[in-house]
Amino acid sequence: MTRDGSHAGHAHAGHAHGVTTAGARHRSALLIALALNGVVFVVEIVTALVTNSLALLSDAGHVLTDVAGLGLALAAIQVASRPVRDPARTYGLYRLEILAALVNAALLLAVSIFVLVEAALRLSDPPHVVAAPVLIVASVGLVANLVALGLLRRGATESLNVRAAFLAVAADTLGSIGVIVAGVLLVTTGWNIVDPIVGAAVGLFILPRAINVGGQALRIILQTAPPHVDVESLRRRLGDLPGVVDVHDVHVWTLTSEMHVASAHLMVGTGVDSHAVLDRAREVLRDDYEIPHATLQVEPDTHEGCAEVAW
Repeated sequence: MTRDGSHAGHAHAGHAHGVTTAGARHRSALLIALALNGVVFVVEIVTALVTNSLALLSDAGHVLTDVAGLGLALAAIQVASRPVRDPARTYGLYRLEILAALVNAALLLAVSIFVLVEAALRLSDPPHVVAAPVLIVASVGLVANLVALGLLRRGATESLNVRAAFLAVAADTLGSIGVIVAGVLLVTTGWNIVDPIVGAAVGLFILPRAINVGGQALRIILQTAPPHVDVESLRRRLGDLPGVVDVHDVHVWTLTSEMHVASAHLMVGTGVDSHAVLDRAREVLRDDYEIPHATLQVEPDTHEGCAEVAW
């Protein structure tokens, strides 16, 4: 019996590779959303500077993070999808998508804090805002955001990278609605103070969502077990398999969205068919814990040495 649990002369099937990441399946949607947001940003930033509107400027800032985030997401997907020629990169470049999500969250956080500070400064002395152009441009931005949301909605359920972009666009959609409300109030009442109030509201809305996405990305980067996996339950399930007498060195982590990985040592009794143990363990991990890829070391109960590992 070999250390990986297979018998000499008995090939163990089921290790075919060639994976398309969740993010890569939605590359076209990201590209269209990027183009839409690029046009909206240029129009909004120019109009915001001309009209002196913080609400529109905050929305333009969020659109800028969308442009940067979508660009990072696309770049990460493109690079991660390329064949890896460096043998040292044993897991490829899939983690680039998670890094892109983390950067996107950081950008959203920075813009939110800037808008909140600027709104606080303007509340005491709100400047005059030219309302009509703000209203028109915000309406155009709302339409573009709704189109982008429709394109990214499906991908947001499959990829953290796409989800980060989706949340940013969702925030912009609400931001556009807020700016439209501000524009209507400015036109009908002339209350300039409504502009910084709406800007602050948009900043407060996106702040916790940016923190949430950043936290999810950090969880993956730190190789924490995915939220849906109870590691102790998994350990017990493997230990209850026929022939298994001990389970140790269990590790579960996420490589990138939808790609969960595990490794474990399974100690079996003398004479136990290790091939059957491997097959059953893989079924448990795949069917009950959504872990399609696992590295399992099957070892006899007479084996010694694992306890010598110090970390």
